[in-house]
Order: sequence, then structure tokens, then C-alpha cells
Amino acid sequence: MAKKIGVLTSGGDAPGMNAAVRAVCRAALARGMEVVGIKRGYNGLLNGEIIEMNARTVSNIIQRGGTCLYTARCPEFRNKEGVQKGADKCREIGLDGIVVIGGDGSFRGAADLSAMGIPCIGLPGTIDNDISCTEYTIGYDTAMNTAMEMIDKIRDTAQSHDRCSVVEVMGRNAGYIAINVGLAVGAEAVITPEEDYDLDAICAKMQKVMKSGKTHFLIVVAEGVGKTEEITKLIQEKTGVETRATILGHVQRGGSPTVRDRVIATQMGYHAVELLEKGIGNRVVGMRDNKIYDVDIQEALSMTKPFEDELYAILNDTAF
Repeated sequence: MAKKIGVLTSGGDAPGMNAAVRAVCRAALARGMEVVGIKRGYNGLLNGEIIEMNARTVSNIIQRGGTCLYTARCPEFRNKEGVQKGADKCREIGLDGIVVIGGDGSFRGAADLSAMGIPCIGLPGTIDNDISCTEYTIGYDTAMNTAMEMIDKIRDTAQSHDRCSVVEVMGRNAGYIAINVGLAVGAEAVITPEEDYDLDAICAKMQKVMKSGKTHFLIVVAEGVGKTEEITKLIQEKTGVETRATILGHVQRGGSPTVRDRVIATQMGYHAVELLEKGIGNRVVGMRDNKIYDVDIQEALSMTKPFEDELYAILNDTAF
């Protein structure tokens, strides 16, 4: 039975991480556990950046974006010696388990620590929604809403100047943000890493609908495609429509988390503490069929995630 646990955030920051940290801290305290915050991820664990946490430590953070514990990459934790050093540090400060909020790379570190006798629970925190074991990741809804609001503003300018706007959204090698946001803003096309695209066909579609009176266009591109500027140039050359590129970038990571992100982050953090209270580690908390569940880390890392093919088809059939 865990008596003292730690919590850390690792990898890219995501709105809702603070809500998860708060839930872990409050749920543990309610069960009579001690809680420490580990700053700057695994890097902070190795360097001893540890703070004692109480109910007031996590007051007034549920509405804040980013992570109050900060985050950092830790190359040293990719080798056995680094993990052993981390496990030794956990024993030195008396930790019975750690909640790790991050992505697949963070989960691999959690699996390695669990194998060395430090029970770890992973929570999926990434705006990309690209973790295969879960339908939903902390930060995803906020990032989509941020992108949607910004593209709505870009549309105003595109309409005023009879332009085509090519907007790159985040998602690394995944197109989940792109397809959902593209559908939400009524984009003429969405280009993602998961689906082959035909730029000639997209341009031909634009030229066809121009004959019906349409004078402005939106194309959403996932960053993993990596050709936003080139795509923009080719669209202008092929259609004669003035075309501008906008790369939204890291602004999508920030901002106050939505209701959905706050609630799901809280549910996941609470479930993580329930597992550690029972001495259970080497698990990832996720969402399946819209319910919170947990799965073995190694099994989680071996899963694959289907793309939003149905949404892709709906967008193509309704964009004209």
C-alpha cells in the first residue's frame, strides 16, 4: 500500500496537465498519503528537484494551461544507468510510486522504473491525441478549440481578400487535430500524414466551386506533412487564387483548458491514485468507450490507433 507518491509531467506541455496534477495531489492527500512534486520530468527526478505538496500547493491551478511542475526532455533516462539512478533517488526519498503525465516516451520511462521496483502509472498528456491505448488525451480538446478559433479569424481575412488560406496545425505525425478542426471550420480540404492527397484534385475542386460564386478557401494541413509552404505556392500557381500560409505553432499548446480537458484530467488523475493505493504499477490510464480504464504499459505501447476515416469522408463530401 502506497504511503508516499510523486507526480511529474514529461514531454510537451498540454492544457489540463495542471488539473491532473491537482487531482493526483488531492486524491492522495484524501487517502492519507504524502505527495511530492517532481519538477522538470525525469530530469528533475535525477537532479533531485523535489517539492513537498499539500492541498494549497495545487490551489488555483485547475484553470491554468501549461504545467506548474514544468517539463523537460531527459536523454539520460533512455539508458539503464539513468533509470537505475532514478529508481535509487525514489528509494532515497521514500517514494512508493509515481504518476507520470506525458506521452509514449514518458511511458517507456515509467515502464522501466516499474521494472526496477518503483510502481508507475502513466496518464496520457499530449495535444496530439496520438497515444494508441486511449481514445482521448489530456489537452486535445483545448488545442482543437484554440486552432478552430484562430482559423475562424483567418477566414475573415481570406473572405475579405478573396484568398485561399493554408493553415498548418499541430499534431506532429498525427492528423487528428487537422481532420477535426478542418471539419469544424468547413475547410475545403484537409491534408494529413495518414491519408494520401492529390493536390491537383484539390485545385480542380476549388476551380469548380469558384464557378458557383465561391471566392475564398481554407485548406488545413497537419504539421507532420511538412510541406505547408510548398503546398501554398503550388495552389496559387495551379488556381490563380492568391494563397497565403499560416503556421499556428505552439500557441495551440497554451491557454486555459476546456471543461472536457479539466474533467477528464481529473478523472484520470484520481484513477491513477486508486491504482497506486493498491500497490499497482506499470499501468497507463486511458479512455475506452468514453470510460476511464487502465492497461499494462507494454500492451499500451504495442497498440495501434485507427485514423478518423469516417470524418475524412464526411469532410470531402460536404466541402464545396
